[in-house]
Amino acid sequence: MDKVTIKDIAREAGVSITTVSRVLNNKEEGMSNETREKVLRVIEKVNYQPNQLARSLVTKRSKMLGLIVPNISNPFFPELCRGAEDEANDHNYSLIICNSDDQLHKEENYLRLLKEQQVDGILLSSKDQLSETNKMQLRESKIPFIIFDRGEEGNQHSGVFLDNEKGGYLAGQHLIALGHTQIACITGPKNIHNSQKRLSGFQLALKEAALGLPEEFILTGDFKMDTAYQLAKEFLKNNRVTAIFACNDLMACGVYQAAHELGIRIPEQLSIIGFDDIPLITALIPKLTTIRQNTYEMGRKAIELLIHQIEHESSERVVFEPTLIVRESTKQINKVGGVDI
Repeated sequence: MDKVTIKDIAREAGVSITTVSRVLNNKEEGMSNETREKVLRVIEKVNYQPNQLARSLVTKRSKMLGLIVPNISNPFFPELCRGAEDEANDHNYSLIICNSDDQLHKEENYLRLLKEQQVDGILLSSKDQLSETNKMQLRESKIPFIIFDRGEEGNQHSGVFLDNEKGGYLAGQHLIALGHTQIACITGPKNIHNSQKRLSGFQLALKEAALGLPEEFILTGDFKMDTAYQLAKEFLKNNRVTAIFACNDLMACGVYQAAHELGIRIPEQLSIIGFDDIPLITALIPKLTTIRQNTYEMGRKAIELLIHQIEHESSERVVFEPTLIVRESTKQINKVGGVDI
């Protein structure tokens, strides 16, 4: 069977080619519902598939969006991608997903690629701040973009963010309420804004409770499980703490492994709290107490903002609130004569 064209649909529906085109492009003002429904019935009957390239030449829209994430192997980001893709599909957009591996040159290359693909907009979970090259590319291409999750420059751009400082504060408050005073923290990289915000919120909670966080109790990680495992194992051999705040769930998994190998019982001897509430942690025993960010909904919201910016040339900055999820890995500390046991 020959490929169906809009001319065939117009003939079958008894309308003009222009009318069919207006229905296909959702420009139906001044058209009766009866006419619109008649055209849609014919389109469904013949299973018409519009030529997207041809349509893009007319509408100046490719109906494609780009998403750049820093590390797709981190279970945090697949949830983001899923939410973003679902929202894009609901609006008849396709999504091109690019993984930068936290490497600036890859991020810059992907921006060039997405520009060449003529995407309508870009959702960018960048390294901590946009490079001058990235700023120039985005400015010159005039492609609408939204910042997601990371970014020291979040206040300067539209995007979706989490209140990371509040998340760290909630973690600190929880451990303090359980009576812990000897607490360590494994952070993410020092050059990542989110990591430092989680640490500062945690320190604020301890300060309000007249507790300190000694410098040697702050371990600089990289958001990866293996590194956290090595750091925690060496630290726990030589230091006595009753609780550890890991600034993401992958690092909390590393602390679990180190504690297990050292014969330290969780939570009887060591309480652990993570950050993110990624699906992976459902396999941990005991179940991990963590700070949840609703990554799926954040991904959906980011695409919603991006499409609004594309179609209406305006957008906004949205900050999600973190939530404390108490499970089995944190426990009220027992004291005898004022001494932690």
